[in-house]
Amino acid sequence: MIQMNKLYLEAKAKTRHLVAAMIRKFERQFEKLIRHFSLIGDATFYDSHQFSWVVDLESNWTTIRKELEEVLKYEDYLPNFQDISPEQYYLTKDNRWKTYFFYAYGLKAENNCQICPETSRLIEKVPGMKTAFFSILLPHKHIPEHCGPYKGVIRYHLGLIVPQPKENCRIRVGNDFGYWEEGKSLIFDDTFEHEVWNDTDANRVVLFLDVLRPMRFPFSVINELIIKLISWTPFIQDALLNQKEWDKRFEERHNSY
Repeated sequence: MIQMNKLYLEAKAKTRHLVAAMIRKFERQFEKLIRHFSLIGDATFYDSHQFSWVVDLESNWTTIRKELEEVLKYEDYLPNFQDISPEQYYLTKDNRWKTYFFYAYGLKAENNCQICPETSRLIEKVPGMKTAFFSILLPHKHIPEHCGPYKGVIRYHLGLIVPQPKENCRIRVGNDFGYWEEGKSLIFDDTFEHEVWNDTDANRVVLFLDVLRPMRFPFSVINELIIKLISWTPFIQDALLNQKEWDKRFEERHNSY
């Protein structure tokens, strides 16, 4: 029964991945406009000084890490990425990419935010923040090459737990490589092909945000509308339902201690 359920989920993920690829082709038509209206240009990685809100997150990174450490006490009960979003089965099928969501496409995971109030307060101050979670890569986890679905957001990582040596814990975006540092930011465009490795014996954890790309008017308004439309698709709505179920389980486990 377990094997049949796994095969069903993988088949469902492949079907949705094909549908997502079709949507991706449609979204690609907007990318020329996005490049034209972008206030930060078009690059693989971005300098953190381009974003004023980064300072607040970096200066409070130890506060965020303290709340993360409480969450990690229940690591075994955290969902895998594919448990929340079955489309991710084509990327990850094991138990070595754990998540703890705060927001998904602007929709709040209330219980998780209450458990980590300071982290929630800080991310809610980020202009255009749409998705936020702790991304936990267990030892020797590799996320294969893939592309994000929409160029209207940029991806932000704040290093919280980063094992050494840094060369063994890295991300490739396009032809460029980045390395996490605790308390420091990595900002990149995930629509470039990217790939992640944690070739160490310890967990790597980042605060993961998707933030609206700064754009000139009127595309800034159009971009926000597109994100809203994406949030209404079955892909996102199903993920939100999955997240609510995991929220309940985690809250019950958390309250039992």
